[in-house]
Amino acid sequence: MKYLLLFVIFFPLLAAFFLAFFPEHKKEHQKWIKNFAFQSSLLNFLASLFLWIQFDSSTPKFQYGCFVDWLSSVSAQGEPVYGSSLTLGVDGISLFFIILTTFLTPVCLFTGWSSIQNYVKEYCIAFLVLETLMIAVFCTLDLLLFYVFFESVLIPMFIIIGVWGSRERKIRAAYQFFLYTLFGSVLMLLAILLIFFQTGTTDLQILLSTEFSEKRQFLLFLAFFASFAVKVPMVPVHIWLPEAHVEAPTAGSVILAGILLKLGTYGLLRFSIPMFPEASLYFAPLIYSMSLIAIVYTSLTTLRQIDLKKIIAYSSVAHMNFVTIGLFSLNAQGIEGSLLLMLSHGLVSPALFLCVGVLYDRHKTRILKYYGGCVHTMPVFSAIFLFFTMANISLPGTSSFVGEFLILVGVFQNNPFVAIIAATGMVLGAAYALWLYNRVVFGHFKAPYISYYSDLNRREFWMFVPFILGVTWMGIAPNVFLDPMHCSVANLIG
Repeated sequence: MKYLLLFVIFFPLLAAFFLAFFPEHKKEHQKWIKNFAFQSSLLNFLASLFLWIQFDSSTPKFQYGCFVDWLSSVSAQGEPVYGSSLTLGVDGISLFFIILTTFLTPVCLFTGWSSIQNYVKEYCIAFLVLETLMIAVFCTLDLLLFYVFFESVLIPMFIIIGVWGSRERKIRAAYQFFLYTLFGSVLMLLAILLIFFQTGTTDLQILLSTEFSEKRQFLLFLAFFASFAVKVPMVPVHIWLPEAHVEAPTAGSVILAGILLKLGTYGLLRFSIPMFPEASLYFAPLIYSMSLIAIVYTSLTTLRQIDLKKIIAYSSVAHMNFVTIGLFSLNAQGIEGSLLLMLSHGLVSPALFLCVGVLYDRHKTRILKYYGGCVHTMPVFSAIFLFFTMANISLPGTSSFVGEFLILVGVFQNNPFVAIIAATGMVLGAAYALWLYNRVVFGHFKAPYISYYSDLNRREFWMFVPFILGVTWMGIAPNVFLDPMHCSVANLIG
């Protein structure tokens, strides 16, 4: 079954390579390109589901393993000096992130079906290449190659924001996104080199059984944390996110909120916590403090925003910092709650960006004051927007509720004060989410600004259906998603 994992990783790249040689001079060619890219990504999603079907939940070991010697050298005596290999594997922590990636990619291609008219072939290639790189990040068990894939993700995302962004500031936003995340990751590269010079390997499975001194752990943890904190993002290195979201096309915001924000928290869980346990325990109060400040600050900031995308972007910062609190509770409930909340956020936040995209495609503005009274002329849209607004504020029965409840249970065992302050973020979340919904959906119909309203078309309606099913399924039957995680999480904290 190892070839199934290789197929899921590299099939989008092969599809992109094939598209690169296809002409796009006529509109029929563009339609064919869209169909081919969408169907290829859909096939990859179906293939990734077999990873879940064949997954053995009773073992914490990495499954679907694959080993390819990538970079090696030998000494004058013929002994191996260094070897970095493409070591791949999937466990209960990474399984659902792979499926989420393969699920969101066809959604992104479907989102730009009518709105993307320029450079259609390049648009499809960018998302297919991005899919391969993101899946590789979640599968790679070698530190050096993790860094390579972790940074390579920036390149197609930079192009997506800079070329297909919606406003004049898109170039500035693309550079801000690229430079913020790149500079943060330089320290991680230095830390990886330090680990190699001490241990002689960058293989994660060997490093997990390697003990570092306490001072070395502190140094390495801070270097890795500097990189991952930018990706989460945590205050004060969160400035790039609202700007990138506002300027990115709708599909760019979907993949940014759904997957790219998870790379930071995934890195903390996969590398920082198991490799540097003493440092994780030592710095947990610092991370609690930074996360609580971020939750309260960004929630209050959200109430002051006038751009629809910025409101959802700042709410994403609050939710992802809720995740970091759960991760550093360092117990099973908190970590599993964080994983579930990441998956939930990967469905709810992209769906909210799609809702904003529906409004923007019709009226070419995201300024809040121009909207009102949508319930009278867009009833189906209003109902779907209400569902995801309720999911965003963790209404019982939705996926977010289960994740946040488990996080609060896990954190309360360690520090009740942190749990109480974090819970206030849920109250503030309800405040800004309901305020946004009230302004857009209810109130007077603002005819002088917007001349017409039209409800969802068939393509848009069916685009939301899988999100609704996923959020409801995760909220009603969370054990389906938690069971594959149990062994991996228990092994990680054991």
